[in-house]
Amino acid sequence: MSDKICIFAGTTEGRQLAALLRGAADVTVCVATEYGEVLLDGIDGITVHRGRMDEKEMSAFFAARRFDRIIDATHPYAAAATENIAAAARAAGLSPMRILRGRADAVSDAVYVANAAAACAYLAGREGNILLTTGAKELAAFSSLDMSRVFARVLPVTSSLDACAQAGIPSAHIFAAQGPFSEEMNRAELNMIGAKYIVTKDSGRAGGFAEKIAAARACGVLPVVIGRPPQTAGLTFDEAIENLSKTYALPQREIFLVGIGPGGEALRTAEAKAAIERCDALIGAPSVTGAIQTDNPRYDAYTPDTVRQVLDGAPSIRRAALVFRGDTGFYSGAANLLDGFANENVRVIPGVSSLACFAAKLGKPYADATVVSLHGREESVVLPVSKHKKVFLLTGGEHTPTAVFEKLTAYGFGDLLCAVGERLSYPDERITKGRASELAARTYDKLSVVWIENPQADARTRFGIDDGEFVRGDTPLTKSEVRAISLSKLALPCTATVWDIGAGTGSVSVECALAAERGRVFAIEKEPDAVRLIEENKLKFKTDNLTVIPGEAPDAFSGLPAPTHAFIGGSGGRLCEILACLQSANPDVKIVLNTVTLESQSQLLAAAKQCGFAIAEAAAVNVARARTAGAYHLWSAQNPVTVFVLRKETDA
Repeated sequence: MSDKICIFAGTTEGRQLAALLRGAADVTVCVATEYGEVLLDGIDGITVHRGRMDEKEMSAFFAARRFDRIIDATHPYAAAATENIAAAARAAGLSPMRILRGRADAVSDAVYVANAAAACAYLAGREGNILLTTGAKELAAFSSLDMSRVFARVLPVTSSLDACAQAGIPSAHIFAAQGPFSEEMNRAELNMIGAKYIVTKDSGRAGGFAEKIAAARACGVLPVVIGRPPQTAGLTFDEAIENLSKTYALPQREIFLVGIGPGGEALRTAEAKAAIERCDALIGAPSVTGAIQTDNPRYDAYTPDTVRQVLDGAPSIRRAALVFRGDTGFYSGAANLLDGFANENVRVIPGVSSLACFAAKLGKPYADATVVSLHGREESVVLPVSKHKKVFLLTGGEHTPTAVFEKLTAYGFGDLLCAVGERLSYPDERITKGRASELAARTYDKLSVVWIENPQADARTRFGIDDGEFVRGDTPLTKSEVRAISLSKLALPCTATVWDIGAGTGSVSVECALAAERGRVFAIEKEPDAVRLIEENKLKFKTDNLTVIPGEAPDAFSGLPAPTHAFIGGSGGRLCEILACLQSANPDVKIVLNTVTLESQSQLLAAAKQCGFAIAEAAAVNVARARTAGAYHLWSAQNPVTVFVLRKETDA
């Protein structure tokens, strides 16, 4: 037979306890007021007792119901109720569990008084309108004031309105509403009545105390705070949950991964709003949680480890909303959290992506748009624009819209039509359109996205670009046919990180960059003239994902990200050192190396064996190109080249 538990509630904590314990025990919830009963709406499987009880009535109630446990989750200012509960419980042979609500930090710019009468005495000799937020029970203490300057916020129930009438507060001076109240709502009421004072209790987080103080400061209003009565010993809410979980099978914690859309409430889905309203805490980056109006606590955490620390340290968080800007499946940190909490009760709630929002505002379909995220990432901007007719950019950090437009202009795309969306879905949203070169002269909000259109985009995949298309000079060039075969052997994914060692004119680097559109290519070259040629070819082929590293290999490798692939066009006699560095940087690196002489082949075989690489493939390439001789066409043989593919020896 399940335990019989009596919870004295009327507070947020009481409601949460009732919801947690209803399936694990026979729960009766005692509330003094109509509002306390309203708080319990939606919780099935509990018995509700409404009405105030003194100590004698409580004792009779306990004796009749024969409870196994008494929990006091009444308001911290309900000192008399707490004393009565403790005395009646002791008479029944029980030790009540008292839930203590945390105090707010002392407010330096507030006046603290002992009780409502002291607050009235302080205000009596001062001019200016007053907003009372202490509850209907305290209104009588202020009845001696000039009611023309007194306004009261009370619950929208008959007893509260009757208390206002008895205190002499005009009906036009009554705000009848049920919380929680955001800072903005408090500010609106203070400004509406031209308040100089707000009277409140230190009701803690659940009572919206912080929001009242923040609003008062913003409006230049003086808070008059009624101090709390002394509290008996008890447990914090987290300690109480931890204690109860040792005896009762509490429901599993729920975690909601919530996409809130671009940020403004207007584009937040009803499902997301419901999850946020039902949660016990908001968890996420401050820039995201700060966009949400709620009285629930906020935690700065967004990685699996930091989120777990928050949840493990606060057992009272039974429903956690992990919030993310945009859509949970669109370049969102939700993916990491989903993996990190795979064994928990996790539910994903999608949101409106910034792409969908911005495309709709521009009147553009986006199914054929290419998406590039620069938010915490290093990705090419110019190359996708050169290859795709529509590009959508998520900007971030140093990759501002201004920097994007400056780069496009430098690469010859200054005439492209672009659009910037700033603070989408917020009241101060702004959309700016123009040519890239014009937009480069402006600055933009950090919450910005960019749309770029290039009607002349060239989406061809090219291997073995004609030698004549490259800026060449006197620097050696890997011929187009050999280059095409070498690239096919590298078999680059679009996200590859490539080291082109001894890059020469940069022909291989350029083709690697074109193939690895979402990756990065590093051209390592020691000759100054060749470095200049690579930079020119980088600009010509619009491969901004190509970085030129002046210097001799392997000394120039320092600080480079580990390669997934490497092409060795020249080693300067240091092949063994180069292979050793590649093996150290990434044992799984795939290497393609071309040789022309028998001596270089011998050196390669010896160096590969010494460094733990095996020859995965070797292909001799003999190319002959046609040339005219009078009326005839003759074949002109090129030097034969051997293309080697090296992988770590264990995979050979």
